[in-house]
Amino acid sequence: MHSDDAQEYRRAERTEESQSASKGLTKEEALSRLEQYGPNTIEEEKKNPILQFLSYFWGPIPWMIEVAAILSALVHHWAEFDIILVLLLFNALVGFWQEHQASNALEELKGHLAPRARVLRDGEWQDVPARELVPGDYIRIFRGDIVPADVKLVEGDYVSVDESALTGESLPVDKAQEDMAYSGSVIKRGEMDSLVIETGTRTKFGRTARLVKKAGAISHFQKTVLHIADYLIYISLGLALILIITQLYRGESILSIFQFVLILVVAAIPVALPAVLSVTMALGAVMLSKEKAIVSRLRSIEEIAGIDVLCVDKTGTLTKNELTLGDPVIFDAQDTQSLILIGALASKEEELDAIDQAVRGALEDQEKLKAYQLIDFVPFDPVRKRTEATVKDQDGRTFQVSKGAPQVIIQQCELDNSTEDKAKKTVDDLASKGYRTLGVSRRNSPNEPWRLLGFLPLYDPPREDSAPIIQQSIEHGIQVKMVTGDNTAIAKEISRQLQMNTNIRSADEIFPEKEDPDHLSNATIGKIEKADGFAQVFPEHKYGIIKALQARNHIVGMTGDGVNDAPALKQADVGIAVSGATSAARSAAALVLSAPGLSVIIKAIEEARRIFERMNSYAVYRITETIRVLFFVVLTMLIFDFYPVTTILIILLALLNDIPIMVIAYDNTWLDPQPVRWNMRRVLTISTTLGLVGVAETFGIMLIGVFLLDMSPDQLRSFIYLKLAVAGHLTLFVVRSKQPFFKKPYPAPALFFAVVATQMVAAMIVGFGIFVTPVPWSYVGLVWAYCLVWVFIEDWIKLELDRHLNLQAARHKSFIDRLQERLH
Repeated sequence: MHSDDAQEYRRAERTEESQSASKGLTKEEALSRLEQYGPNTIEEEKKNPILQFLSYFWGPIPWMIEVAAILSALVHHWAEFDIILVLLLFNALVGFWQEHQASNALEELKGHLAPRARVLRDGEWQDVPARELVPGDYIRIFRGDIVPADVKLVEGDYVSVDESALTGESLPVDKAQEDMAYSGSVIKRGEMDSLVIETGTRTKFGRTARLVKKAGAISHFQKTVLHIADYLIYISLGLALILIITQLYRGESILSIFQFVLILVVAAIPVALPAVLSVTMALGAVMLSKEKAIVSRLRSIEEIAGIDVLCVDKTGTLTKNELTLGDPVIFDAQDTQSLILIGALASKEEELDAIDQAVRGALEDQEKLKAYQLIDFVPFDPVRKRTEATVKDQDGRTFQVSKGAPQVIIQQCELDNSTEDKAKKTVDDLASKGYRTLGVSRRNSPNEPWRLLGFLPLYDPPREDSAPIIQQSIEHGIQVKMVTGDNTAIAKEISRQLQMNTNIRSADEIFPEKEDPDHLSNATIGKIEKADGFAQVFPEHKYGIIKALQARNHIVGMTGDGVNDAPALKQADVGIAVSGATSAARSAAALVLSAPGLSVIIKAIEEARRIFERMNSYAVYRITETIRVLFFVVLTMLIFDFYPVTTILIILLALLNDIPIMVIAYDNTWLDPQPVRWNMRRVLTISTTLGLVGVAETFGIMLIGVFLLDMSPDQLRSFIYLKLAVAGHLTLFVVRSKQPFFKKPYPAPALFFAVVATQMVAAMIVGFGIFVTPVPWSYVGLVWAYCLVWVFIEDWIKLELDRHLNLQAARHKSFIDRLQERLH
């Protein structure tokens, strides 16, 4: 039996078995059912924090760094061992903290469950912990209560229920006998007796918690770092194997070969890569916090830069979440303000809800209300669907006013055919535009007929900044899709007002009744991708929408503020908790906004794209340098049987190249107008090509040292070391921009001076002979002149490669577009 079918069957079965429980269960029956169904709570599997922390030392990337540490210890290079160990611990601590922050989502969800409940046991009303409720319990829910389980309302007039925890929409829903009320919703008005049907994780709220538990997308950052590491490791191991075989054949001692190969491999493994990228993102997160966007998971910064679909919650994000009166439609009222005044009088000041407040708030002169005295008041209920008040004016005249569902008010007024047709058409027109309409009527005495004064349209208006920000999103290459629990008509009208596309589909249209959101069909995924927005959605629908878009290779951002949004926020590549969001939403999100509206998101996306460019530049630089050093050293040993650099020089090169480069996090960079994501073809093509060019460049300086300068072998090694150090950082200036390196954006002062300082250290090491054989200062100047000439050659090659790759990408896209056009 399908899980949904089984659940409906169980509900029917429990409803039937509960019909005889009008006096409640006995204590023994409750204990038996508690054992059968389990506690009414959301259970979470607790993780051992120590084991959780240790898990960050297990996996391909940690293994890579740990091997480097072991190899350093084997050859007694303790300084390098200490540095690698610090980097390993840094990566583990960052990952552990991020997961710790994310794991709070379920705990926050639990906070929305009722802590206690009023239940009938053994014929007596008792106050018990909500976790002890079982299917079949008879409970009473009052105004202000959190509904403790999924219940069927069985006795009482009605309740008004705030279901925002499930739907995200703030307007209460009126429910009467035989209706269901769901766990986590709040009683705003009324009281009723109810039968408990579902408890714990079997409730609608519990299913939301289960979605949060299993939700979560794989980080592109993790896959990218692993891809780069694999590429470098395979190259270094392959070259090391060739070197070992060749040197053994030449009769070199195994110990000396082993020692040098180990150091070579250690130098090749990018131990600082995760740390440099993490520091870049951490400093980026500080910059984002200044823009009122708090990053709760560092790795999400890369995802923010790549968002190409943004699913936006309507209420409170695109709209003000303030019920507002639209333009009233007058029938028998004197004018607009007199119509609003009568509507305001048809309410009781002590029981004002959001609708009453909107009506009263639209009255220009609030003092007019003081001229009237409320004599009698009949509140709204789901049967009458209207309020009715008896009012006395300042002249002592008494009259009656009413407001409520427009169909009820029309019927109440006994209109002639033509007026009735006009009234119904007015209501239909307002409904098609997404307005929630109230009819207003009046009569001067109980013997007179009711007169239809007019209609008051209510809606949640768009924020003033929503339309321009959506336009900005489109200019940034982002498709915006509205997601709302409201009906389709309201969603379409808001979309129209915001100049968005209006292909809004309801959840019932998109999702087949029994389809699992984790395993959607291609047809359903296609509908979701083509839709401009979604209406009447529940948490499982939001979660399914995100999963479907991710299945089509989109990087998806999702905004939300309620508990109902938590599963989708956690599943999205970038979950964004908007200003004023619940704790559960903030815990599930990767980005938390502290300022209202969408403008903060655009600022966050722009900053994230700059951060991404910095990380991309560093990745290209790191691969280029590794290839340059590895291939040059191995080829020199294979061809000339000469060690071009010593082990200490390789270690110095690795340290001086990487440690100061962490200031790349402060570098200036350009803002890409389109979503960005890792293009490993470009990264590996450019870095490999520049790396091989660097090999030829280094052979050139070696030949100059041998034939023109007649250097000794030890002097030559110092000469080559300096060239590798200078060329490395100059290459960074080449790859940090898609423009010629001497054009804007110029390097940030922090990066420029860090490089200058490092080069001064490298020059002094060679010039003064620290750890190495000294060379004349004139040769130091020669190296700099030589590298400066080559930097222009490298820059030209970079630009040509970029142009070629862009042309290929354009041809590929053109082919795909033509193919899709033919297929459709």
